[in-house]
Amino acid sequence: MLSIPDLIKKKRDGNALSDDDIQFFLQAVVENNIQEAQTGAMLMAIFMKGMVATETMALTKAMKLSGEVLSWPEEWAGLVVDKHSTGGVGDKVSLVLAPALAACGLKVPMISGRGLGHTGGTLDKLESIPGFNVRQPLPKLRSILAELGCVMVGQTDSLVPADRILYALRDVTGTVESLPLITGSIISKKAAESLNSLVLDVKFGRAAFCKDLASAKALGESMVAAGNNLGMKTSAVFTHMSNPIGRCIGNSLEVIESLETLKGNGPSDLMELVSTLGGVLLVMTGKVSSLSEGGRLITECVTGGAALAKFQAMMVAQGVSNENAQSLCSAQADYHSILRRADHQTELRTHTQGVVMEIDGLVLAEVLHQLGAGRTNAGEPINHSVGAELLVSLGESVNKGRPWLRIHFESPALTPDQTSRLEGALTLGGSGDKPLRGSLIEEMIPPM
Repeated sequence: MLSIPDLIKKKRDGNALSDDDIQFFLQAVVENNIQEAQTGAMLMAIFMKGMVATETMALTKAMKLSGEVLSWPEEWAGLVVDKHSTGGVGDKVSLVLAPALAACGLKVPMISGRGLGHTGGTLDKLESIPGFNVRQPLPKLRSILAELGCVMVGQTDSLVPADRILYALRDVTGTVESLPLITGSIISKKAAESLNSLVLDVKFGRAAFCKDLASAKALGESMVAAGNNLGMKTSAVFTHMSNPIGRCIGNSLEVIESLETLKGNGPSDLMELVSTLGGVLLVMTGKVSSLSEGGRLITECVTGGAALAKFQAMMVAQGVSNENAQSLCSAQADYHSILRRADHQTELRTHTQGVVMEIDGLVLAEVLHQLGAGRTNAGEPINHSVGAELLVSLGESVNKGRPWLRIHFESPALTPDQTSRLEGALTLGGSGDKPLRGSLIEEMIPPM
């Protein structure tokens, strides 16, 4: 067996690491038998030299096995599913999709993350609901899943401890963008959930991690291969991410839009993502025979109220009072009587007339981040009430002076520079122009 310095040199020189090499390295990481500088050096060597497919598979498997692997009752065989998004702006899909899948008879142990940088996190959105507890002991997680079919929690300390250590070091060593390391991080955590099927929403565009379709496909293909290699049916959907998803950005505002969607009033782009990703999982589990049939079934569960009932019951099971859960899910909900509203709102108006061609989601997210909606470092507090509402839609004709964006803020207030950046996020065209974006779905790696 090579020493840690020998393993670093081996990868630095462009040679493939064996399964035993990778297992030895990760064991040293988890047991703290390695210097932090050595771990950082190995991450940089992987970043610079890459990994062949067999290395990536071995890395992902070893990371999965570095901690506890969940187990489920035999009668759930073939029904345990989840979804992962590579991150976007206004991406509230999970809050609608998980209860919809549960309403279709699937089991969804959705172990999610927090927002970092300009992208929002599912846990932060849920924690804007007073009382919602995203930390559940495993026995409680299993009982909620058995009763309701969905539970939404954070990663436990016992699941994939290798990833928690490596993830923190990747952030400070400039190695976040490594495809093998991203693949290992995402797929190991999903595999530790003992999923039968996983669908990946791999986003590309100006407001996504992957800026173009080619880089998104490279990442998606790597993750699909690793997932399938670990016995988890894995599919990927490649989706556009330049304009915000839906009309709301920011944690509590996105909860409101999710609840409205679960009441049948959702924006078409959000519902397209929910029905497509859900339809893929229904095909993968054998619940339906075609993607179109799966999409219809998901849509019916959302518009018919079955998914809303699941979300309401899940809120109560995870700590929200019966009264608040019932109020939030009522037809005439006064959302801000429960979800905190920011102290101040201000509207931006159009400077000319025209057709709404584009709204730069990245600019909106970056400004909201500066106003307190996001975090730069893990563990930092955020302001759940900070956010933005889009008051116009793509393709809509607007007159000069029309309000197009409402910003919810507290302290700090908008600076002139931030206001200027937000105004530049809106692109208007002539009367005959049409936005480039139609469907958000570009391609997919179909279910096996």
